[in-house]
Amino acid sequence: MDPQAKKTALRGITYGLYIVGTKDENGVNGFAGNWLTQTSFEPPLVALAVKAGTRSQEQIAKSGVFSVNVLETGQKEMVTAFFRSLEPEGNKLAGYEFYTEKTGCPIFKDALRFFECQVVEKVEKGDHYIYVGEVINAGVHRDGEPMTLKETGFYYGG
Repeated sequence: MDPQAKKTALRGITYGLYIVGTKDENGVNGFAGNWLTQTSFEPPLVALAVKAGTRSQEQIAKSGVFSVNVLETGQKEMVTAFFRSLEPEGNKLAGYEFYTEKTGCPIFKDALRFFECQVVEKVEKGDHYIYVGEVINAGVHRDGEPMTLKETGFYYGG
């Protein structure tokens, strides 16, 4: 296989860009995620790929829950702050205020909308683990156009 053709072809997959909230007994975290898709209407399921061995992946494995915060187009500065592991400062991560609901994972006030998931399946293959989560809670903060990876000029894939 031509490696450049593979990279170009896989980068043609369209993605949103989200902040995924995680938690364990030691606290909360958040990371920029984009490998996410809905997989079922009933029950409502999503599949999320998380880099193996990261703090967030380990938190999801321990707690069995995560939140997904849908960002608005133009929130590049916010998502960029979540490219690294963070320590909470009160009810803020990277300076962005969050609150918690059903799962205890961060829900960011600046996000357009959010949903919380209970992990129902895990696939450990390759350098990312896939978590299938059942949506157990959701909310809308405001209307707006969701952010996409393409608009940021970032690439993650290939």
